[in-house]
Amino acid sequence: MQCFEDGAAFEHFDREAFKFQHKLMGHPALSLENLARVIPALPPKRVMYSMGRLKEGDDFEGTFSRKPAERSIEETIENIRVSDSYVMVSGPEIDPSFASLHRELIGDVESLMRRHGVGTEAVDPQLYLFIASPNSVTPFHIDRYSTFLMQFRGSKEVTVFPQWDERVVTAVQREAYVSYANTRLHWSKETDALGTCFAFQPGEAIHIPFVAGHHVRNGPDDVSISMSIIFNTRQSMAWRRALNFNHASRRVLGRFGMAPAPIGAQAWRDSAKSGLWQAASRLRGR
Repeated sequence: MQCFEDGAAFEHFDREAFKFQHKLMGHPALSLENLARVIPALPPKRVMYSMGRLKEGDDFEGTFSRKPAERSIEETIENIRVSDSYVMVSGPEIDPSFASLHRELIGDVESLMRRHGVGTEAVDPQLYLFIASPNSVTPFHIDRYSTFLMQFRGSKEVTVFPQWDERVVTAVQREAYVSYANTRLHWSKETDALGTCFAFQPGEAIHIPFVAGHHVRNGPDDVSISMSIIFNTRQSMAWRRALNFNHASRRVLGRFGMAPAPIGAQAWRDSAKSGLWQAASRLRGR
């Protein structure tokens, strides 16, 4: 099964955000009834949710580190239209109803990668589900992966920012985020003007490049159901290693009044840093 409609926009893969069409509308795995069955049965560590309206400047990853005690996941799903709730599910493909869909999406992603010259294998591909109340917000954040996000119910606006623009996310912030050292990013209405806002409807998908800042606001009329497949490529894995290298070396260089050159400016320099980090990791046995 072909899950995505191919097109010229894929030439911008992992450099710019773009919209396209997906072909998974009506898939039984994504019905609210199936989600209400699957999600409560998943291991608790895979289901994260927030009660109360989030804002663009909230710490996205930190928001989901606390499980609210006043309402179960079953109650959250049942009342999500009016509860200002946000549910995020990692790896639903462990349930049989999502397993074949996961395989089909991987095949389609890798086919697109080969056709557009960005590698042959999706590294660590994983599904994420998002179920959210009307008007709810996914706060500003970056991802350590490349992302294809698909909408199935409700509408939203997805604002995506230039991938390496330090006016949006500084090099220090980006390195710390990718290294899991700090997940709080600065957001302001002034920097928001630098993003591109995409209106997003059921049947549409959007590509969000590796570490490109973004935030989401769901529409007012219906519960939003969306799903992403996240993955790395050979290039994004090299960027991850280079960002880790910069984060680790920044403190040492700072003692001499120096700072590492930012990632994303020179491909040869990024490649060298990636190689050094990979070699050091091997020596440490990681």
